[in-house]
Amino acid sequence: MAISKMLAKVTQYISEAFMRIFGPNDDAYPNIGVQPFTGEPYNERTADIW
Repeated sequence: MAISKMLAKVTQYISEAFMRIFGPNDDAYPNIGVQPFTGEPYNERTADIW
C-alpha cells in the first residue's frame, strides 16, 4: 500500500512538471514588440577613467 502511494505521488509530481513546461503560457507580459536602442554606445576613449 505504501509503495503504491509513493508511486502515485511520484507520477503526479512528474506529470505536473510536464504540464507546467509544455502547457499553455500564463505569462502576463504586454505585447509591445521590439524596442529600439535609444542610448549612446560606450566609447572607451571618451569615458572618464578616474
